[in-house]
Amino acid sequence: MSEILRIVAAGDHFVRPRLISEAISGVWPREGSGRGFLVRELTLGWPLEPFGPVAEVDEASGTEDELIAALADDREVLVTQMAPVTERVLEASPALRLVVVCRGGPVNVNLDAAKVNDVRVCYAPGRNAAATAEFTVGLLLAALRRIPQAHNLLAGQRSWQGATYYTYEHSGLELEDLPVGLVGYGAVGSRVARALCAFGAQVMVYDPYVRGEIHGLRVSSLDELLRRSRVVSLHARLTPETRGLIGSRELALLPEGAVLVNVARGPLVDEDALCDALESGRLSGAALDTYEREPVGAGSRLFGLADRVVMTPHLGGASRAVAEKAARIAAEEVGRWARGETLAHCLT
Repeated sequence: MSEILRIVAAGDHFVRPRLISEAISGVWPREGSGRGFLVRELTLGWPLEPFGPVAEVDEASGTEDELIAALADDREVLVTQMAPVTERVLEASPALRLVVVCRGGPVNVNLDAAKVNDVRVCYAPGRNAAATAEFTVGLLLAALRRIPQAHNLLAGQRSWQGATYYTYEHSGLELEDLPVGLVGYGAVGSRVARALCAFGAQVMVYDPYVRGEIHGLRVSSLDELLRRSRVVSLHARLTPETRGLIGSRELALLPEGAVLVNVARGPLVDEDALCDALESGRLSGAALDTYEREPVGAGSRLFGLADRVVMTPHLGGASRAVAEKAARIAAEEVGRWARGETLAHCLT
């Protein structure tokens, strides 16, 4: 093992390579590893360029060739958020022994190929839980009180017509005493529950995998939650079982005039069914940060529903604290690995 640990910081325009390098510098002197280190920085295009599948991995940014080039010269460690760690990249980088992904799951890494090539893979769970929870509450409030629509009328069109949202028929809902259902009670959902309880909402939770005390009332089935909620906010992971979790049948269970919020994963919702419910008036609104396909296609029906839908381009986890926290979690894992300690968040 060389006395110099050779690292690639393949950041992007959110988790900057500089943040990764500085985080590693901060860990190294304090905790010590017995080795010096040398960082090669690479800046990938996300989020200025959309992520997508690269070869066999999902939600990646950049190309296999530029990553292979960056990993040349016996680079042992890769810290990244979006780089495509494919079978081809792993086989072309025989010195690579550790990959740390600065996000909640390493979907941009071929885990099977990593095992075959004896590469450990770590990730950064919980890095954006607080930011996403805060964003969810903000988006929910925006949808309930028609804030973006009123802003667009006044600031964009210089029109006072937004005053119609003060009429009884068009005024919004307030959170106090409002029945709000949360689907999922993980790191994000639990924070949203605490925030909504502080507003005085009647919080209900459906999560068959969570035990113990919760903030709010636990309900036994998704159907029950939907029937009783004026607002439903999704916080479930995307799995084969949860894909399409909310479709036309589920939307029909909601009380008329309900609002759906999704800052989790777009494919949890059947988007056509959602548009049908909004167009028919079954739902009075929706607040969306994630979509079935990203970027949203120009022909999406959602764009014709701007008076009922608040839309943001997958910004739930976009805070400076998230980028800094992700870099710090990754750097700490690199330090543990270099010292031969047990890794905290390791999948292979």
